[in-house]
Amino acid sequence: MNLLKEGCGTNSISRLLMISKNSVTSKILKIADSIKKPPILFGREYEVDEMMTYIGNEDYRICIKYALDRKTRDVVGYSVGRRNKTTLRIVVNSLLLSNPKQIRTDKCPLYPTLIPKELHHVKRRGINYIERKNLTLRTHLKRLNRRTIAYSKSLVVLSAMLKIYFWS
Repeated sequence: MNLLKEGCGTNSISRLLMISKNSVTSKILKIADSIKKPPILFGREYEVDEMMTYIGNEDYRICIKYALDRKTRDVVGYSVGRRNKTTLRIVVNSLLLSNPKQIRTDKCPLYPTLIPKELHHVKRRGINYIERKNLTLRTHLKRLNRRTIAYSKSLVVLSAMLKIYFWS
């Protein structure tokens, strides 16, 4: 798990531990299944943002949308899928159930359609924490790095790796 968080891909972990790639992948999936989503605290301020990556090849673009608690800077929810309302709705609905004080986003046109106007705040420097988290993710998880030959081959494995990175 530490190797995964330090930017090693499944091939690197396989070489370092001298086990098969399939064993590494199955272990990642098993660890991810055992991790439970942490509870979302009530009455907090959140930041929501997205980052793009791809699965298999550059033609199959995937969006990772996630929310960050501004006070603790912990990821409270994420969703992986196409860049559409359905993927965003998973994250936003979990935040709305926690009675948030405010939800800060960038100027993506999907946000106003799902977040009530009285909770939604768009400011120039309003999402600094989550933008920093995006940079950290791209640095630590090789498959999210821009202009790289490393990529995810499976949506399930990408989601499992994010779950391990965010909540373990």
